[in-house]
Amino acid sequence: MPTGASGLNAVVIEIKGVVKRYGATPVVDGIGFSCGEGEMVGLAGHNGAGKSTLFKMMLGIIAADAGDILLFGEPVRGRRFREVRRAIGYLPEHVALYDNLSGLETLRFFARLKSADPAGCKDLLERVGLAGAMHRAVREYSKGMRQRLGFAQALLGEPRLLLLDEPTNGLDPEAIHDFYDQLQQLKNAGTTILLSSHLLAEIQSRVDRLVIMASGKLVATGTVAALAAASGLPAGLALTPREGARERVKGALLAAGLVPLDAPDGTVHAIVAKPHRMTLLRVLAGLSGDLQEYTLTEPTLEDVFLHHQRGTAWVERAA
Repeated sequence: MPTGASGLNAVVIEIKGVVKRYGATPVVDGIGFSCGEGEMVGLAGHNGAGKSTLFKMMLGIIAADAGDILLFGEPVRGRRFREVRRAIGYLPEHVALYDNLSGLETLRFFARLKSADPAGCKDLLERVGLAGAMHRAVREYSKGMRQRLGFAQALLGEPRLLLLDEPTNGLDPEAIHDFYDQLQQLKNAGTTILLSSHLLAEIQSRVDRLVIMASGKLVATGTVAALAAASGLPAGLALTPREGARERVKGALLAAGLVPLDAPDGTVHAIVAKPHRMTLLRVLAGLSGDLQEYTLTEPTLEDVFLHHQRGTAWVERAA
């Protein structure tokens, strides 16, 4: 079993052509990607895209109909996977908890199931912000507190791989910030993290790569920057002209091949396609005396996600 960074393969997750059908309907349809040691990868997709099903196949909870899943170099259905499973922490989208147990009793219960040392349970609860509630019954916990308890059970046994399905459900902004701080610390220590989230703006600056699924298929994978570049989506430009300079500003945009639009707040807007970026720089330099300020807004991760979800498959290639 992998017990530390020296015992791990460089490739921690390897998924090859995995298929899962329910009846004639493919829920996961030929998915393939890999994740390396110490990498944090976001799994994005609409509800029903197959993300949770993929997690369950990776854990051996349900069997794939075709393809291969290897974790730490071991096949999920292999003889050694039970041993490998102890190095994996999993937070499902909906955490099943016993309401009559306290938070501490719950974590100790999970520790016994996972053959983890229960002596560390109090420290884990403090780590996730439940030190003051560890002796309260879980039925008194809010949704956010239940999610923190679920995260604590995923951290039992110091896992080298974390699978997190919508992990920030129910968390307030401060708790989300603390959660990602902890993930960053784990990543820096070599833990591989695969997390699904529909809150794309939340993970945009936090993941190393994205895997985008739609209707069970992989439609794009790569860094956020690479996916944005491959999408070719335009940026949005907003200009605030000085008094009396509006027409000159609009004329300069027209001359550069851009279409100016008057906004109700007095600004002038334009859509800037990638080929016009250098032209825009020259336009802005020429308008320096006519502008109070300008803003160039790049496509958001949600824009990129929707583009790739609706378009053809795209995979970033290693240089």
